[in-house]
Amino acid sequence: MFPPLKPWRVPGAAWVRRQLVADRLPATLLAAAVAGILGALATVAFRESLEFVQAWLGGAPAHGMVSLARGLAWWERLLLPASGGVVAGLILQWANTRLPRRGAGDYMEAIALGRGIVGLRQTLARSMASLSSISSGASIGREGPMVQLAAMLSSVLGRFLVLPPGHLRLLVACGATAGITAAYNAPIAGALFVSEIVYGAVSSATLVPLIVSSVAANMVTRQLLNYDAVYHMPAFDFVSGWEVLNYLGLGLLAGVTAPYYLALLDGAKQGFTRLVRPLWARLAAGGLVVGAISIGWPEVWGNGYSVVNSMLHQPWAWQAVAILLLMKIVATAGSVGSGAVGGIFTPTLFVGAAMGHLYGAALHGMLPAGSVSSVSSYAVVGMGALLAASTHAPLMSILMIFEMTLSYEAMLPLMLACVTGFVIARGLRPDSMYSRSLARNRRVQALLGARLPKGRED
Repeated sequence: MFPPLKPWRVPGAAWVRRQLVADRLPATLLAAAVAGILGALATVAFRESLEFVQAWLGGAPAHGMVSLARGLAWWERLLLPASGGVVAGLILQWANTRLPRRGAGDYMEAIALGRGIVGLRQTLARSMASLSSISSGASIGREGPMVQLAAMLSSVLGRFLVLPPGHLRLLVACGATAGITAAYNAPIAGALFVSEIVYGAVSSATLVPLIVSSVAANMVTRQLLNYDAVYHMPAFDFVSGWEVLNYLGLGLLAGVTAPYYLALLDGAKQGFTRLVRPLWARLAAGGLVVGAISIGWPEVWGNGYSVVNSMLHQPWAWQAVAILLLMKIVATAGSVGSGAVGGIFTPTLFVGAAMGHLYGAALHGMLPAGSVSSVSSYAVVGMGALLAASTHAPLMSILMIFEMTLSYEAMLPLMLACVTGFVIARGLRPDSMYSRSLARNRRVQALLGARLPKGRED
């Protein structure tokens, strides 16, 4: 059981609780704004912690994980990801055995299935494990732990106010929205991510508080702390209206690719779980996969921001892009499959950008000069198309790429490619990047609910 929290001991807290429980819209929006500010600060704290650890490992401030990897000797590239995996695995093993599971272990589970309670100590332990894995080169995104921390702070705030489950879930959703917004500088897509993927529907009752939280988080990260966008998009090039058919083909490619990409990640998880035990050895093995690849291709380290930005602004030979795409997929499968704590959202954008780059290069080789847009334009649309096909959230994917490009010319190709990719992928694989995890959590929750006495589900 959770220790009782008594908000009436703090002046004004009891009044705020009464307003929220009574569904007063001004109080709800105020709470959403507070959740947005807390979520933004949580993401900033995690990001700064990563940069501090990276600077410590590299002996000087490093401009991203790829820069850190390039500055190391080959044997350091090989061993550092494995060493980080050992530390992360030991932290996770300690948390699993010493820390009781209280509340949901994942913010999506807390919002969609649970009572809105995100475990404080478990989240902090997993964040420490994630910090170890990501700062040592794991091929996963840092945004997942950021969003989890943001949602956890909102859950703590809601528990302090002793909110009922429905109101607590909404507050946790506001925190998660803030985390996504602060991580990607995409306020509209951040709100739609939670609405479309976690809630499964876009409703004004939930979307309005999510938007307020997103705006508050964006103001903190961009206006107050001057954080820049993670991707620097080039000007979108659209030659003619007929070229939209080329983007239709890119959507078809993304729709076919996404199910196999997700199946590979699922197979890697099953393979590591079956072949490697205990947990610390499993994460070490995943780190060793990344380390071995990074001897020849240090670009596989981290979430790939710098590499994608390079693809968008500098000329790349298609052979180099193809090899790096293959290596990145294998490295991501090693990190995700071993159980490293992190997100696959950003690696999916990397894969989509490389896929779009190769598709655009192929069109340039087959069609007359001047009839095809720049390769970078196809890379941008490829990011959105594969994201939509993997998450089954086309609206969120369209708006996220649009917010990154701020180009109206990109909207028509994006809309067509994202919707096409979504339709094809859902036909080939009903489960999205997140739905299988939610379904598994639903089954676990049902088993626990059947075994535990009433009132002890947490």
